[in-house]
Amino acid sequence: MPRAVLVGLKKYPVKISVICAMLDSGGSAGRLRKDYKIASPGDIRRAFLALANTSPIIEDLFNFRFQAGDLKDHNFANLFITALELTTNDYEKTIKEVSRILNVKHEVLPSTLDKANLCAVLENGKIISGETNIDIPKHNGNLRIKRVFLKPRAKAYPKAIEAIKKADLIIIGPGDLYSSLAQILLTYGIPQAIRKSKAKKVYICNLMTKYGETNNFTASDFTREIEKFLGQKGDEDKSSSSPFAKARVLDYVIYNTETPSPKRLKAFKKKHPELLDLVRFDKKPAPYRNAVSGAGFIGTDLLIKSDDIIHDPQKLVKIVLSLL
Repeated sequence: MPRAVLVGLKKYPVKISVICAMLDSGGSAGRLRKDYKIASPGDIRRAFLALANTSPIIEDLFNFRFQAGDLKDHNFANLFITALELTTNDYEKTIKEVSRILNVKHEVLPSTLDKANLCAVLENGKIISGETNIDIPKHNGNLRIKRVFLKPRAKAYPKAIEAIKKADLIIIGPGDLYSSLAQILLTYGIPQAIRKSKAKKVYICNLMTKYGETNNFTASDFTREIEKFLGQKGDEDKSSSSPFAKARVLDYVIYNTETPSPKRLKAFKKKHPELLDLVRFDKKPAPYRNAVSGAGFIGTDLLIKSDDIIHDPQKLVKIVLSLL
């Protein structure tokens, strides 16, 4: 669950449990994971900071990134979480202490503490190993990803499963489809728990496609892949024009319909060259329907009013709360 959703939801009287990806292999978090043989602190740091209720100085401190020397590019919060984990040798104590310091009233959980790597099989048969090599492709990023897997298999953190079982609403995304969300949804125990849950299940689709991961993807393509990770309830009906003819796991898919100005889009893509195009449907689809709930796609303007092409927290939260 990204910052936009967390920042918006934490202002309301709801209990939030965030399940974080733990297998990042690049950047500050990846370096610490490799050097100290620990779980990656990157995603869990972002969740803590999104839910924090602390002074601006402490928040700035935890967001601080070193610019020189041996610590160059390391984030202070990543170092802090790593030091706590090494000191306590108990991840549950680490989580509790970070929550206390940042005055987090909600639950932040790792998806797994197992040591595994995210791998991708490309359409030419080549296997890419490591989250960062999928996130920032050194190979030809125009090659389609056929499937992703964890090596070795990782088991879910028990409290993450408990949180899924207790949930009234399960939100997946937005986030990088293969290099981020797949880490969680491929963890053994998590898709099984989501399938069994009686909670409403919602996928928030990305705003833009990403080079090397989702080139030319439509909202329908994103949804199909999420359903594959979750495990489809019924085989696709080949005789229907709808790609979602039979009941699946998801109840709702929320996607953006707003088109920003060309100038705004160009400026954003200049800052983020890895992002390609706005996510759209390739054609007006037959409705995505869950045969039991009658749920479907929810398309609306999800963008902030100006500047970056990012989700507006209040717009997302309004929809999410309406589903409860």
